[in-house]
Amino acid sequence: MIRSDFGLDYTRSGLVISAFILAYGIGQVPAGWLSDRVGPRILIAIGIVGVALAGLLVGLSNTYIVMIAFLVLMGVLAGGYHPAAPPLISTTVEPRSLGRALGFHMIGGSASFFLSPLIAAGIATAWGWRGSFVTLAVPTAVFGITLYVLLGRRLPTREIQPTTAPADVAETSPQGGSRSLACFIFLSTFTHAVAYSIISFIPLYLVDHFGIEKETAAALVALIYSAGLWAGPLGGHFSDRLGRVPVVVVVCLMSGPLIYLLNLAPYRWGVYTLFLIIGMTIYVRMPVSEAYIVGRTSERRRSSVLGIYFFGNMEGGGLLTPVMGYLIDHFGFYAGFTVAGAVVLAVTLVCAAFLWRSHQ
Repeated sequence: MIRSDFGLDYTRSGLVISAFILAYGIGQVPAGWLSDRVGPRILIAIGIVGVALAGLLVGLSNTYIVMIAFLVLMGVLAGGYHPAAPPLISTTVEPRSLGRALGFHMIGGSASFFLSPLIAAGIATAWGWRGSFVTLAVPTAVFGITLYVLLGRRLPTREIQPTTAPADVAETSPQGGSRSLACFIFLSTFTHAVAYSIISFIPLYLVDHFGIEKETAAALVALIYSAGLWAGPLGGHFSDRLGRVPVVVVVCLMSGPLIYLLNLAPYRWGVYTLFLIIGMTIYVRMPVSEAYIVGRTSERRRSSVLGIYFFGNMEGGGLLTPVMGYLIDHFGFYAGFTVAGAVVLAVTLVCAAFLWRSHQ
């Protein structure tokens, strides 16, 4: 709908996504640093309420450039949530259950991703895409304020204050070195970035390749995100028992072929099934990656490292989305999906070999 309103090609359509996601990625790093110093509660509130206020402004924008500017603002303000939430959760559960706990945490965000395309498509049908942004901003702001108050009541002494930790606290986990952590973060963030760039074009792919209605295409994205309602806890459960690295490597190995299969899947049940499996790989990997990072970093710098991790997720996705748009503009969806799948598979094999050697 935004593409039709402003008359955009695939490349500029990709920039609509990148405007938010690039700013979102940049916001993760300072947000993680701040969370390690002032505690996660206020950063979580800024992340939620900030998205709501900026979303309201996006809905009120009347030109492409103004909309891009407000999407950038939304991304910066949104950066407060993710680096702060996993460390807060890690203070309330046993390490052996951390993966499952982070998987259950993923259900909230997954429910939002699942419901938002359905709700937004319905609102947009009646009031246009701007109406979707304006309408959804109000309950989001209310929720952010409510959560801030509840955290203040329930966790008054559990705020993470790593800067007060003794100077001799280990900077890395005894389980392994920083190179393994860096390799793991790169594998997870790169796979996420490619998957995000693909998902960004799924509605346009459905409209242009299969000829379905715009509203239906927007709503079908919810199938991918619906996997977060069950895949996150499942992935966390298996990682608590089998290990974080094996679980992440397996789902990353699956991601490359699944992206390529988008070229071959027939509409309806073929596409529906593929969307669910792609969503499963995304939502298994995310909580397991967060649990691995929390277990490999000291308490006083967890949010900072998580900020770098989420920066890679978002910044990579923001950078690759217009690249994917360029490939689709010049070579078509088939070539774009094929290249993306092959690169993910190659990167996974290289990183898996390094991680396997480092854990011997």
